[in-house]
Amino acid sequence: MTCIQEQTQLGETNNSNKHNKCENSFSYQSHLTKHEKTSSGRKHYQCPECQKDFSLKTNLTLHEITHTGHKTYQCPECQKSFSSKSNLTLHERTHTGQKPYQCSECCKCFRQKSSLTVHERTHTGQKPYQCSECCKCFRQKSNLRAHERTHTGQKPYQCSICQKSFSFRGSLIQHQVTHTGQKPYQCSECCKSFSSNSALSQHERAHTRQKPYQCSECWKSFSQKGHLTQHERTHTGHKPYECSECQKVFYQKSGLTLHQKIHTGFKPYQCSECQKGFYQKSGLTLHQRIHTGFKPYQCSECQKSFSHKISLTLHERTHTGQKPYQCSECQKGFSQRCSLIEHKRTHTGQKPYQCSECWKSFNRKSNLTVHERTHTGLKPYQCSECQKNFRHRSGLIFHERTHTGQKTYQCPECQKSFCDKSSLTQHERIHTGLKPYQCSECQKNFRDRSGLIDHERTHTGQKHYQCPECWKSFSKKVYLSTHERTHTGQKPYQCSECWKRFSQKSNLTVHERTHTGYKPFQCSECQESFRLKKTLTRHERTHTGERPY
Repeated sequence: MTCIQEQTQLGETNNSNKHNKCENSFSYQSHLTKHEKTSSGRKHYQCPECQKDFSLKTNLTLHEITHTGHKTYQCPECQKSFSSKSNLTLHERTHTGQKPYQCSECCKCFRQKSSLTVHERTHTGQKPYQCSECCKCFRQKSNLRAHERTHTGQKPYQCSICQKSFSFRGSLIQHQVTHTGQKPYQCSECCKSFSSNSALSQHERAHTRQKPYQCSECWKSFSQKGHLTQHERTHTGHKPYECSECQKVFYQKSGLTLHQKIHTGFKPYQCSECQKGFYQKSGLTLHQRIHTGFKPYQCSECQKSFSHKISLTLHERTHTGQKPYQCSECQKGFSQRCSLIEHKRTHTGQKPYQCSECWKSFNRKSNLTVHERTHTGLKPYQCSECQKNFRHRSGLIFHERTHTGQKTYQCPECQKSFCDKSSLTQHERIHTGLKPYQCSECQKNFRDRSGLIDHERTHTGQKHYQCPECWKSFSKKVYLSTHERTHTGQKPYQCSECWKRFSQKSNLTVHERTHTGYKPFQCSECQESFRLKKTLTRHERTHTGERPY
């Protein structure tokens, strides 16, 4: 046979090995035969054990090994056995580190050709596998199968220890570690161990600060893909998890799980110290720090420590002055989101928290809690010095300063000091003349809210405070307290000079001027000074000639 004849016959053979439907060509007749069987969809070979069908005999042979457990191919490095030679070849690459398949786009290398094929779809955006139920598309067939179980509710992987079932094999493997306690994956940086390789990878990003997942909407970056997925729902508003009890929807499955415990009342985590129950383990952990005093989060600026990380974050804003939450109505900034939400209610007038006893409404839950104590009489805050009880924590703090004499807030104008910031704020209005509270009835202005409330009672005639001794009523509590001393004879204010006692502080103040000679009231006409304002008023009439009586 000549060389030309041989080439002609070879060319004829190649043409005869061409599939007439898809135009794919093959070097061997046997390869064409195999391809025709797979493309036709016919499956001639059936497993006698489980009746599963196969298009190729070799595939049936490999499948039957799963029933017999026969693994003839052994790794010479670690003695692990495999049912097929191809699986052994892939495994040996974990020892050699060989990755023969390289992506032409980003040069990333892979051990398996199938892994390269799936990876290339991240560049092309191709998602060839579509769910017939919701039309969602996937890059891998395995991801589609796993997704379809969310529709069917199928959980084929069961734990042999506790019989708990899972939709994914990987979830079962991770779960089984909870029984064995095994954590084979260790961080090279801090030696912390993990039950799964994915958990180790996520942890290592805490050291490298790597955040490979970025939101296409606001460019915020995340260390985990799951966190990015959850974040993207804040842009789309998509809340896929619905409570079957009250139809409330959630961005995250964990949010729904936690919410459902409210309906059941189930609090599986209990404090061993005080028996208080919690829905979450994290809630118990944070609570236990109250008993231990453990404060692991420290401010790098002032070394103040905190038991919660969020408390440290909020505290740091007092140093930086950062106020990331801004009111769209008046542009006022806030360091906390909850403060912004509460502030917005001053614009809308919304008061969502209502007292079940008297139906009074409040714009803050904390204000309602404090108010309810007026009905129950509860005073949970006690002074360690004199055992006096208070409804508010702030009331206790102010009171404790009467024992210590501490006055931390100083007026920059006159250097007068005060126990609390609100008292300083009210005092500063004396210098500025600011009176922000106005009576809706007569338009009179007042420096503080309490002054306005007291004034409004002059219009309504309302007198809330009644003497239990003689039933006389008063518009202010301080008036009632002063009046009650006429029954008890109590005189709590004593002059340090002559030990004379008084029932009212104002009377003591006037009396002390007889010792000091202080005369604060001066006539603008002749500059004569007086101890009492009423004495000045009478004197001024000598200049004006006024005779009111």
